[in-house]
Amino acid sequence: MAYAPFDLSGKVALVTGGNRGIGLGMAEALAQAGAEVAIWGRDAKRNDEAVAQLSKYGKSRGYAVDVALEQSVDDAFAATLRDFGRVDTVIANAGIGAAAPSFSEMPTETYRKVLSVNLDGVFFTLRAACRHIVERAKNGDPGGSLVGLASLAAIEGQARGQHYAATKGAVVSMMKAIAVEHARYGVRANAVLPGWIATDMTEFAQQSPVFAEKVITRVPSRRWGKPEDFGGIAVYLASDASSYHSGDLFVIDGGYAIF
Repeated sequence: MAYAPFDLSGKVALVTGGNRGIGLGMAEALAQAGAEVAIWGRDAKRNDEAVAQLSKYGKSRGYAVDVALEQSVDDAFAATLRDFGRVDTVIANAGIGAAAPSFSEMPTETYRKVLSVNLDGVFFTLRAACRHIVERAKNGDPGGSLVGLASLAAIEGQARGQHYAATKGAVVSMMKAIAVEHARYGVRANAVLPGWIATDMTEFAQQSPVFAEKVITRVPSRRWGKPEDFGGIAVYLASDASSYHSGDLFVIDGGYAIF
């Protein structure tokens, strides 16, 4: 018999940026574990493709959402509640990167664009989630898991990525603050910090022989991470197995940060 706490039957999970990359890797694992899954993403076609992939495991629906826009988030969360009745787990994964030649030459427009998605988007999403979970708790149905996707950039120096690093460091701090304030409602909040993962965002680096030689050879696991490498942590954090685990940082990087 399987260890029952990892069974997500009867739970509803919401994954932002869940139509590709790490988000889709997490969403598919959640669906396989028995959860009903809501996918948020800006690209409706990609949402439909992700839902088709997940629907073979159970109920899944996609929503066209721009997490950088407060009203878009609030409207989508309300629609998700109408369709699923509740939300137990929210994974704020949607994020973008934007290259800059150097910190001193970084355009303010680029800085603000990254903040609007990676920080404002997480804030809007998790605020909506907390409103719902706190209301449920006050009505006698406490409990929920909130996950913020950060990055190794939150704990290491990233040249030419100060804008991106700032958002990810802020996500770590936000999750800790949510964990402390909302524990009384049965909420746990944690951050996941990916290392070098083969997704659309890192396509430029995947095509670089220099990057492969200088960086990936420093990963003790000797390979790029894959979206499916995040399925296990998603299921754990959504499950009752993590009921006393909150305010933590999960570094998933093949050992890169410690080498």
